[in-house]
Amino acid sequence: MDLKEQISQLEADLQELSSLLEKAERKRVQDLLKQEQKKVEKELATKRQQQQQQARKDADPSAASKAAYTVKITSYAWDQSEKFVKIYLDLKDVHKISSENVEVEFTERSFSVLIKDLNGKNHQMTVLNLLHPINEKDSYKKVKTDILLIMLKKETTKKWECLTAVEKRSKEKDKPSMDENADPSDGLMSMLKKIYEDGDDEMKRTINKAWTESQDKKKRGEDLMDF
Repeated sequence: MDLKEQISQLEADLQELSSLLEKAERKRVQDLLKQEQKKVEKELATKRQQQQQQARKDADPSAASKAAYTVKITSYAWDQSEKFVKIYLDLKDVHKISSENVEVEFTERSFSVLIKDLNGKNHQMTVLNLLHPINEKDSYKKVKTDILLIMLKKETTKKWECLTAVEKRSKEKDKPSMDENADPSDGLMSMLKKIYEDGDDEMKRTINKAWTESQDKKKRGEDLMDF
C-alpha cells in the first residue's frame, strides 16, 4: 500500500469515527472514540507530512544527495562542573531542525554525534577514549540557539585534566622529565638541544653564537687559573 492509499484509508477511518461519535450516547464510548479519533488524526498528519516531503524530493531530486553529504565536526569547546563534562558544538540553525535529526549516542568511554540534513549536510563527530568513564544513562544532549550542548555525566567528581586519554599521553610525552639526581646542566643542555632542533636557521645561528662565546669565556677562565 503506497502513501497515497494509506492517507485515503486514514481519511475514511476518520470520517467513520466522526459518524460513530455523533451517534454514541454513553460517555465512556464517546471518550474511547475520541481517543481513537486523535490517534488517527495524528497518524494522518504524519502521513501527509511524509507525502509533502516526498513531493519536494521528487521536485528536486538533488535534495536527497545534498542531505546525504557528511562533514566531520572538528571544532568544539569544553568545560566541566563537579558532575558534568560539557561539550559545545557551534552549529548554525541547529535549533531550527527536528530534534529527531539530532542523534547523540554514549558509551562508558565515548560519544558520537550525527546531525542529519542541517543546511543541506549531515554533520558527524566521534570522540573515543574519554579520559575517565561516564554514566551513559545520565548523559544527554541539549539544543540551544546555534549550539548543540552535550552533557557527559561524570562517574566521579574528579576533575578532568583533558578530554581524552590520548591528549593526556601527548601532554605527558611533551613534558620534560625531572630527575632529582640528574645534573641541572644536563636538563639545560637537553632543552637547548630541543630548541636547536626545532628552531629555524636564525635560531640555530643565535644558539651557535651563544655556545661559542660561552666556551670562549670558559676557556679564558681556565687559562687565568693556570696562570
